Amino acid sequence: MNISKYRFVIVLLLLLCISEGGFAQLKLPRLISDGMILRRDTNVKLWGWSKPEKKVILHFNHKIFKAKTDAQGKWQIILPAQKAGGPYVMTFTSDEKSVELKDILFGDVWVCAGQSNMEHTVGSFKYIYAGVIARSANPNIRQFKVPETYNFKEALNDLPGGEWKSANPQNVLDFSAVAYFFAKDIYNKYKIPIGIINASLGGSPAESWISENSLKRFPALYQEGQKFKNDALIANIQKHDDSVSNHWYTLLNKKDKGLEANWVSNNLKDDNWDQMDIPGYWGDEGQSSFNGVVWFRKSINIPKEMTGKPAMIWLGRIVDADSVFINGNFVGATSYLYPRRRYEFPAGILKEGRNELVVRVVSNAAKGGFVPGKRYEIIAANDTVSVAGLWKYKIGAVMPELPSQTFIRWKPGGLYNAMIAPLLNYRIKGALWYQGESNANYPDNYDSLMRSLIFDWREHWKLGDFPFYYVQLPNFEPANSAPSESDWAELRQKQFNTLSVANTGMAVTIGLGEWNDIHPVKKQEVGRRLALWARHFVYGESSLNYSGPLFKSIERKGDKLILSFTNVDGGLSTGDQEPLTYFSIAGKDKKYIWAKAKIEGGHVIVYSSRVDNPVYVRYAWADNPEGANLCNTDGLPASPFEASVNY
Repeated sequence: MNISKYRFVIVLLLLLCISEGGFAQLKLPRLISDGMILRRDTNVKLWGWSKPEKKVILHFNHKIFKAKTDAQGKWQIILPAQKAGGPYVMTFTSDEKSVELKDILFGDVWVCAGQSNMEHTVGSFKYIYAGVIARSANPNIRQFKVPETYNFKEALNDLPGGEWKSANPQNVLDFSAVAYFFAKDIYNKYKIPIGIINASLGGSPAESWISENSLKRFPALYQEGQKFKNDALIANIQKHDDSVSNHWYTLLNKKDKGLEANWVSNNLKDDNWDQMDIPGYWGDEGQSSFNGVVWFRKSINIPKEMTGKPAMIWLGRIVDADSVFINGNFVGATSYLYPRRRYEFPAGILKEGRNELVVRVVSNAAKGGFVPGKRYEIIAANDTVSVAGLWKYKIGAVMPELPSQTFIRWKPGGLYNAMIAPLLNYRIKGALWYQGESNANYPDNYDSLMRSLIFDWREHWKLGDFPFYYVQLPNFEPANSAPSESDWAELRQKQFNTLSVANTGMAVTIGLGEWNDIHPVKKQEVGRRLALWARHFVYGESSLNYSGPLFKSIERKGDKLILSFTNVDGGLSTGDQEPLTYFSIAGKDKKYIWAKAKIEGGHVIVYSSRVDNPVYVRYAWADNPEGANLCNTDGLPASPFEASVNY
């Protein structure tokens, strides 16, 4: 056999494919696939690739549509507007190759993007929304999850994977929770198929979702993105980060006395261990705040009725990583601080009477320990036993802080190229956005970033000023007892300012957050508040109250500031029937103090006997404005804001 001859033939065939645009046969983008929902009541673009200068024929609903590929093998067909409904079948044919797509619906399609609070799935909250999940079967609500990837060199024309999935108790676990509850609310009201294109990635800043050309308005971000076009740079960073991390954890495990002496053992003598109350942080218990490993042990009594059945242990949240053992059996582990610790384990692990709990906690950078204000308990069927209270603990190893790594996928422009650009031919109804946490440490230019992102997407989608509705950051972190500066409040103000962009809307979520969790559970209400904007402006419910009070204007009368608001047709109110709270004022010196506030004739009057000539006012200006209670008569909260009068 002449091996060289066959190699020559293979190379020749490859070259022929390349010369014909790289597409040897008919190919459709990932979005154009079984189960897709296409936009109703408007012309729809269908596109793909095949050999150059070839006919492409579409058979759809007893009609034939034709196109011809260009020199690069690209083709497109414009399908006339279709009414909501389905299911339909489409058959594409080109150069004797056919592709049949089934179960196609026409309805409304929303792109849902942002960071972790958009990404978090219904399954992440399965213990909160168990009933919703059980009743979720609905073939008219579907999600396409965009694969999480990046590219700094070019805007891609297709996705590396992904498929359309209908809502049911299994699939819905992977749906974006916020997007699902939005879609569910809209579908229940209008019975129109709703498609979700979920393009979200935890930790991502706004600039990672903006195109290279639009990033030129932000020179430092643009240059940062340009650096990562260098594959060698990325490889070197990843190699260095992996090496540092591997060395740190290898040394940690080598130094850990608990691993060496098997502190998991039920027979361990722990009489000389220190004690502390859980939840809590060891840095608050007389220990210096250090990084490394601390082992925790607790004996608990389990009643007979909790044995012989599957169970769960809830350990709130732990900073940073943990491994959990019950009676010497490993029951679960989490590698970073954000997820809730909820570990299921089978029957037979719990026993009647005394049981031993062991938790190995690794702190690599943050303040180590168990986050207060969460549930700490063992659950079996309808019975629970608290595991909060006094625990024994012992230090396994002390380590220097683990150096931070470079999150390459969050760098400017990379997510736009790989997760947004491939969607641009797909006709959408609008976009939903939940993001901002990763920009909160540098909020000054956030409104400029968001304006650029919105204009950028609208320019490239070529659908005009399509609706863009976003979530204002909720309350987070411990509450302050005095007025103070706040990056989160500053970012909320930038989000409020973004409402000046045409056809945008903002779901105010003050009161839906959790002081001790950056990922609050009340995703159903977040989805509902986004849906209020869509129901009013997109679906025509003109009388619907879609937002809480939004600051409109300010004037000074004597020693009082008079504030006016929009979205108060039914009047202003306090949601808890208590006096208005969380207003602060300042004179020219900008030294804010708490102020009194009252509702009068559709306005809020703010004043303090300690400020004769007030100039500045703030409402709910804090990371966590606990107790802020201005709302409208529908209970929708007012947006935090700051304002001033001329002086």
